[in-house]
Amino acid sequence: MDYSLPAQRVIRLLAQLVERYGKPERLRSDNGPEFISQALQDWCKDHTVDLCWIEPGKPTQNAYIERFNGTFRREVLDAHVFSSIKQVRQIVDG
Repeated sequence: MDYSLPAQRVIRLLAQLVERYGKPERLRSDNGPEFISQALQDWCKDHTVDLCWIEPGKPTQNAYIERFNGTFRREVLDAHVFSSIKQVRQIVDG
């Protein structure tokens, strides 16, 4: 949980996930700036990971994540009044 997720942070997290779980064949994402950045495209190319973006305005192409985001928003974020990002992290980490 954070205020933003810049491309370099996405890349660091992906590197950690690859180390723990292995490399995926592809990543599917929306068209957020962190996912369309040249840095992420270069990382995917260097790691032979196919980067697939959903079409703008077509969230159903990424329905699993859209459902997760909606559920998380309703059941966690909307269920609490947070006073800090630290508090959000504590509740999410449970």
